[in-house]
Amino acid sequence: MTKRDYYEVLGVSKDASADELKKAFRKAAVQHHPDKEGGDETKFKEINEAYEVLKDQQKRQRYDQFGHAGVGGSSGGGAGGNPFEGFGGFGAGQNVHFDFGDGGLGDIFGQFFGGGQQTNRGPRRGRDVEVSLTLTFEEAVFGSEQSIEMDMDDECSHCKGSTVEPGHSMKVCDTCKGAGQQTRVMNTIFGQMQQAVTCETCKGKGKVPEKVCTVCRGKGTERRKQSMTVKIPAGIDDGSTIRLKERGEAIGDGARGDLYVHVRVKAHHKFTREGDIILSEEHVGMVDATLGTEIDVETVDGTVRMKVPAGTQSGTDFKLSKHGIPHLRSEARGPHIVSLIVDTPTKLSKKQKELLEQFNGAKKRGIF
Repeated sequence: MTKRDYYEVLGVSKDASADELKKAFRKAAVQHHPDKEGGDETKFKEINEAYEVLKDQQKRQRYDQFGHAGVGGSSGGGAGGNPFEGFGGFGAGQNVHFDFGDGGLGDIFGQFFGGGQQTNRGPRRGRDVEVSLTLTFEEAVFGSEQSIEMDMDDECSHCKGSTVEPGHSMKVCDTCKGAGQQTRVMNTIFGQMQQAVTCETCKGKGKVPEKVCTVCRGKGTERRKQSMTVKIPAGIDDGSTIRLKERGEAIGDGARGDLYVHVRVKAHHKFTREGDIILSEEHVGMVDATLGTEIDVETVDGTVRMKVPAGTQSGTDFKLSKHGIPHLRSEARGPHIVSLIVDTPTKLSKKQKELLEQFNGAKKRGIF
């Protein structure tokens, strides 16, 4: 499918300034955030992609000159491109593996060129587990501990994963005599060839239980509900993934798989996030902006008093240092940027109109 023009996605012209790009991105991101009512995840991703390119001056220049192709957005297979791109991951610098299936040409060539032994393909670790976790904006900013529950294979409580009935031990496999492999003769186009395959009885271990565990029937695991506490680091972003090594499913006589926790962050009613920066808007009246004032600003740390200098224009950004997002690998925090919106009154009394007209007339005469 043809990609839309990035400037069109953000609703700006091609000569838009960096500030115009940023404001257009903020507005569109808040409107289409997938966790917000009426949000659209596809459009949200499209907006993010467009802004990531256009906010970078070098990427923007390449995009302006070459379009999507200049920033890696074109499809492969064209002139000068990688003819194998998109075909099973077959590209430069990658290991290529053709799977012909057990007993097929892959095994024949493995025997012919690989020294006559087949690699043990038995499972060495349990399955990886993936779960999703939804956080509030504040939980993502400050970090938290979250409890999750999962149904998955855990170590057998009876044999402790050994697959052997307690009181018994392992013995040498009668089928392979402890070798873990069996020899199979195959008729091929090259004549008869011998192939070493994994022993079907012991699965390559060379040993089998004297008596199989009566609870797990030799599997080494039991299916059960498990509760776990996951520590969420301060500053984690929407779409991040936390990997917990060996916290996934167990397997008999092997290592556990890993647990992958995919993090989603709910949209906030007032704040948006850009990297380590928190963004929000505050409104002041025209008179307060003209004469100067102080306002209370809501931040993730509570209410902060902020000074608005006299003559402040609508759209002016104010920086509240160290009230933004904590850095994942340090104790530093980003800023909170407040965009000030000056509200122009729409309903005026007769007296107010007269005062404004007097002011406007005095301004034209050069008194102000």
